[in-house]
Amino acid sequence: MTNIRFLHLADRPDAIPLVADWYFEEWGYLNPAATPDRIAEKLSAALNRDCIPLVVLAVEGDAVIGAAELKYREMTVFPEREHWLGGVFVTSERRGYGVATRLIDSVVDTARTLGVRVLHLQTPQLDGGLYLKLGWQRGEQVRYNGLDVLVMAREI
Repeated sequence: MTNIRFLHLADRPDAIPLVADWYFEEWGYLNPAATPDRIAEKLSAALNRDCIPLVVLAVEGDAVIGAAELKYREMTVFPEREHWLGGVFVTSERRGYGVATRLIDSVVDTARTLGVRVLHLQTPQLDGGLYLKLGWQRGEQVRYNGLDVLVMAREI
Protein backbone atom coordinates (compact mmCIF):
# COMPACT_ATOMS: atom_id res chain seq x y z
CA MET A 1 0.00 0.00 0.00
CA THR A 2 3.01 2.33 0.04
CA ASN A 3 2.98 2.71 -3.76
CA ILE A 4 -0.09 4.92 -3.68
CA ARG A 5 0.15 8.23 -5.52
CA PHE A 6 -2.28 11.11 -5.35
CA LEU A 7 -3.17 12.78 -8.63
CA HIS A 8 -5.81 15.20 -9.76
CA LEU A 9 -8.65 13.95 -11.91
CA ALA A 10 -7.30 16.46 -14.46
CA ASP A 11 -4.26 14.15 -14.74
CA ARG A 12 -6.43 11.06 -15.27
CA PRO A 13 -9.66 12.16 -17.02
CA ASP A 14 -10.03 8.55 -18.17
CA ALA A 15 -11.11 7.81 -14.57
CA ILE A 16 -14.28 9.92 -14.84
CA PRO A 17 -16.59 6.98 -15.75
CA LEU A 18 -15.14 4.85 -12.94
CA VAL A 19 -15.54 7.55 -10.29
CA ALA A 20 -19.03 8.39 -11.60
CA ASP A 21 -20.03 4.74 -11.23
CA TRP A 22 -18.64 4.63 -7.68
CA TYR A 23 -20.52 7.78 -6.71
CA PHE A 24 -23.74 6.54 -8.30
CA GLU A 25 -23.55 3.18 -6.53
CA GLU A 26 -22.67 4.77 -3.18
CA TRP A 27 -24.90 7.86 -3.14
CA GLY A 28 -27.15 7.78 -6.21
CA TYR A 29 -30.17 6.79 -4.14
CA LEU A 30 -30.09 10.25 -2.52
CA ASN A 31 -31.00 11.94 -5.81
CA PRO A 32 -33.66 10.30 -8.01
CA ALA A 33 -32.40 12.31 -11.01
CA ALA A 34 -28.84 11.01 -10.61
CA THR A 35 -27.34 8.83 -13.32
CA PRO A 36 -23.73 7.85 -13.90
CA ASP A 37 -23.72 10.12 -16.98
CA ARG A 38 -24.94 13.14 -14.99
CA ILE A 39 -22.37 12.48 -12.30
CA ALA A 40 -19.68 12.16 -14.96
CA GLU A 41 -20.76 15.52 -16.37
CA LYS A 42 -20.33 17.13 -12.94
CA LEU A 43 -16.94 15.48 -12.52
CA SER A 44 -15.88 16.85 -15.92
CA ALA A 45 -16.36 20.34 -14.48
CA ALA A 46 -13.79 19.46 -11.79
CA LEU A 47 -10.86 18.80 -14.14
CA ASN A 48 -8.79 21.38 -12.28
CA ARG A 49 -5.45 21.33 -10.48
CA ASP A 50 -5.22 24.84 -9.08
CA CYS A 51 -8.80 25.98 -8.58
CA ILE A 52 -11.99 24.64 -7.05
CA PRO A 53 -13.80 22.35 -7.82
CA LEU A 54 -11.27 19.57 -8.14
CA VAL A 55 -10.97 15.86 -7.49
CA VAL A 56 -8.00 14.04 -5.97
CA LEU A 57 -7.49 10.41 -6.94
CA ALA A 58 -5.64 7.67 -5.06
CA VAL A 59 -3.76 5.58 -7.62
CA GLU A 60 -1.94 2.31 -6.98
CA GLY A 61 0.11 1.24 -9.98
CA ASP A 62 -2.23 2.20 -12.80
CA ALA A 63 -5.40 1.43 -10.84
CA VAL A 64 -7.53 4.21 -9.42
CA ILE A 65 -8.55 3.02 -5.95
CA GLY A 66 -10.16 6.11 -4.42
CA ALA A 67 -11.32 9.67 -4.89
CA ALA A 68 -12.20 12.76 -2.89
CA GLU A 69 -13.47 16.20 -3.89
CA LEU A 70 -12.79 19.80 -2.96
CA LYS A 71 -16.07 21.61 -3.68
CA TYR A 72 -17.89 24.91 -3.36
CA ARG A 73 -21.05 25.27 -1.29
CA GLU A 74 -22.09 21.63 -1.11
CA MET A 75 -25.11 22.18 1.16
CA THR A 76 -27.68 24.73 0.05
CA VAL A 77 -28.84 25.19 3.66
CA PHE A 78 -25.41 26.64 4.48
CA PRO A 79 -24.69 29.08 1.62
CA GLU A 80 -22.21 30.98 3.77
CA ARG A 81 -19.98 27.91 4.05
CA GLU A 82 -17.86 28.02 0.94
CA HIS A 83 -15.39 25.14 0.88
CA TRP A 84 -16.28 21.50 1.31
CA LEU A 85 -14.62 18.11 1.34
CA GLY A 86 -16.92 15.56 -0.28
CA GLY A 87 -17.14 12.37 -2.25
CA VAL A 88 -14.54 10.53 -0.19
CA PHE A 89 -14.58 7.02 -1.61
CA VAL A 90 -12.16 4.09 -1.48
CA THR A 91 -12.72 0.74 -3.19
CA SER A 92 -13.86 -1.99 -0.82
CA GLU A 93 -10.62 -3.99 -1.35
CA ARG A 94 -8.51 -1.04 -0.17
CA ARG A 95 -10.58 0.04 2.83
CA GLY A 96 -8.92 -0.28 6.20
CA TYR A 97 -5.44 0.55 4.91
CA GLY A 98 -5.41 4.30 5.53
CA VAL A 99 -6.19 5.30 1.95
CA ALA A 100 -9.15 7.49 2.96
CA THR A 101 -7.02 9.28 5.56
CA ARG A 102 -4.33 9.96 2.98
CA LEU A 103 -6.93 11.14 0.43
CA ILE A 104 -8.43 13.52 2.98
CA ASP A 105 -4.97 14.82 3.88
CA SER A 106 -4.23 15.39 0.20
CA VAL A 107 -7.42 17.41 -0.27
CA VAL A 108 -6.69 19.42 2.88
CA ASP A 109 -3.16 20.15 1.64
CA THR A 110 -4.52 21.23 -1.73
CA ALA A 111 -7.12 23.45 -0.07
CA ARG A 112 -4.42 25.05 2.08
CA THR A 113 -2.33 25.74 -1.03
CA LEU A 114 -5.38 27.43 -2.60
CA GLY A 115 -5.82 29.70 0.43
CA VAL A 116 -8.81 27.94 1.98
CA ARG A 117 -9.01 28.58 5.72
CA VAL A 118 -11.93 26.37 6.75
CA LEU A 119 -13.21 23.17 5.18
CA HIS A 120 -16.63 21.69 5.88
CA LEU A 121 -18.08 18.26 5.27
CA GLN A 122 -21.24 16.30 5.83
CA THR A 123 -21.33 12.69 6.93
CA PRO A 124 -24.13 10.25 7.71
CA GLN A 125 -21.88 8.87 10.46
CA LEU A 126 -23.46 10.86 13.25
CA ASP A 127 -20.62 10.01 15.65
CA GLY A 128 -18.14 11.71 13.28
CA GLY A 129 -16.38 8.44 12.46
CA LEU A 130 -12.99 8.81 10.80
CA TYR A 131 -13.36 12.57 10.48
CA LEU A 132 -13.54 13.05 14.25
CA LYS A 133 -10.38 10.95 14.63
CA LEU A 134 -8.66 13.20 12.08
CA GLY A 135 -9.41 16.38 14.02
CA TRP A 136 -12.60 17.61 12.38
CA GLN A 137 -14.95 19.43 14.76
CA ARG A 138 -18.59 18.46 15.21
CA GLY A 139 -21.15 20.97 14.06
CA GLU A 140 -24.87 20.69 13.50
CA GLN A 141 -26.81 17.54 12.90
CA VAL A 142 -29.38 18.26 10.18
CA ARG A 143 -31.73 16.41 7.89
CA TYR A 144 -30.58 17.03 4.32
CA ASN A 145 -31.91 15.35 1.19
CA GLY A 146 -33.88 12.97 3.37
CA LEU A 147 -30.85 11.84 5.36
CA ASP A 148 -29.65 12.74 8.85
CA VAL A 149 -26.09 14.06 8.57
CA LEU A 150 -23.50 15.57 10.84
CA VAL A 151 -21.87 18.73 9.51
CA MET A 152 -18.24 19.09 10.54
CA ALA A 153 -15.50 21.66 10.02
CA ARG A 154 -11.74 21.90 10.16
CA GLU A 155 -9.55 24.98 10.20
CA ILE A 156 -6.53 24.57 7.99
